Amino acid sequence: MLWQGGRCAIARRPGEAVHGTVRTALALDAGSSRAHSRARGPGVVVDKLRTLDELAAIAAAARAAGKDVVLAHGVFDILHIGHKRHLEMGKCQGDVLIVTVTADDYVNKGPGRPIFPEKLRAEMLSALDVVDYVGISPSPGAELVIDKIRPSVYIKGSEYSDEKNDVTGRITTERACVERFGGRVVFTDDITFSSSNLANRALQAFPEDAAEYLQGLRGQVSFGELQVQLRALQGMRCLIVGDTILDEYIYVEPLGKPAKENIIAARYLEREMFSGGVIATANTTAQFCNRIDLVTLLGRPDSREEFIRQSLHPHINLVPFYREGAPTTVKSRLVDPGYVKKLIEIAYLDDAPLPRETQAEINGWIDAEIEKYDMVMVNDFGHGLIDEELIDIMCRKARFLSVSAQTNSANRGFNLVTRYPRADVVCIDEPEARLAAADRHAPIEAVIRQKLGSRMDCRTFIVTHGKLGCVVSANGGQIEHIPALIDEALDTMGAGDAFFSVASPLIANGYDPFMAAFIGNAVGAMKIRIVGHRHQISDVEILKYLASLLK
Repeated sequence: MLWQGGRCAIARRPGEAVHGTVRTALALDAGSSRAHSRARGPGVVVDKLRTLDELAAIAAAARAAGKDVVLAHGVFDILHIGHKRHLEMGKCQGDVLIVTVTADDYVNKGPGRPIFPEKLRAEMLSALDVVDYVGISPSPGAELVIDKIRPSVYIKGSEYSDEKNDVTGRITTERACVERFGGRVVFTDDITFSSSNLANRALQAFPEDAAEYLQGLRGQVSFGELQVQLRALQGMRCLIVGDTILDEYIYVEPLGKPAKENIIAARYLEREMFSGGVIATANTTAQFCNRIDLVTLLGRPDSREEFIRQSLHPHINLVPFYREGAPTTVKSRLVDPGYVKKLIEIAYLDDAPLPRETQAEINGWIDAEIEKYDMVMVNDFGHGLIDEELIDIMCRKARFLSVSAQTNSANRGFNLVTRYPRADVVCIDEPEARLAAADRHAPIEAVIRQKLGSRMDCRTFIVTHGKLGCVVSANGGQIEHIPALIDEALDTMGAGDAFFSVASPLIANGYDPFMAAFIGNAVGAMKIRIVGHRHQISDVEILKYLASLLK
């Protein structure tokens, strides 16, 4: 077996059968709890699963005894022969091999991952003879582990040897951390497999139609191409226009119907507030676009502006206008936390037409500035910001116009995408498409081609279908179905906006609309596994998920 810079024929050094003496002595020095035990020969019990503090004590004791500590860190989701050889090569570099696994909360490989929870992954590693100790790291990277263990050698697979190919950028900081303590990084080089590849091909990780679609896609496009396309968005100058909505989740325990009233009672538990609407869209777009101006409408005096600004990505410049005498729109939902089931919504909003002088101020600002932008994205929730004059300005003057005109309980039937006579991209869901076309029953392809296509001048229509994926009409009427990547949602709020926020700039920058929609599908799949906007999906998470899909 080979590793970079050396050769090793066996996992153990000559004359060192099991290293039992070293491990037993160190275990006694650590004096830790027995979280996981297994027998290694008559009368020898080795405790492998330890806390990070215990591992730090074990490593310190090893160094004091003149031993070299080797550290391996990763997800180790599906343990395979590549992992085994990687760890054996690592053990040849020193005396004590410590392996740490990333905790479940920090495994950023998309919905459904990790396949095995952290304790099972750690237990499986503990079963390998070559591994001396195992820990679980409550951190997205290895820096915390390295800082505590201070290994003489930190081993990584050969795929990390070219640092520019690491989408997380962590190998650079991990190397610096290792070297700060006098250690070195060794890249093992032997047979390699991918847990994501094995999961994708052998474990039915996707719905059947999605698995078939991905199988075909892997032969047509590489992750490297997708990464290049997404990174190319950095220099785009984007104007995003839309309604700010604060989404409040009030978690309650339903109690049932009181004896004397026809109402449903519930016990209050807790609440969360999220910046939603156009704020959520802009935050996702800002993961790849570095220059964003965001025009939106807030209430006054109750604007919640400080809370909103704190939630904004640093790449976003907020351009707020104000509706006097009204609050910033809040949509408050009573939610049963067991299955994130929404019971009732209360909307605090004023969606009447704006005072003439306020609307003129908004329209004048956009009219004067719009030609500076490479792309204009409109996230129209129909709550009073966008009037017919503003629509006319954006349709006439935007270099590239992408529109999502949404239907909700406050505007059903009155905020149709056909209010916009022209757009380069329209992204709406199926009910919104059918309302705009006034057609409940025709196949969605006919709705797009014959109805929407005749009522709007638009090059690319994208209709999202929830668990059915999306339908894309582009390139002169070519239609393609892109299946959903997962079929179980934790919370669907904001999934369409997440799709829109990434697919739109890709198409604006000249990327193939069908591939842009596939990437949008992936981001939407990530979003429906998040409660509300509790977590903002990062560029690294998106890239890692795309990489896992194409393995």
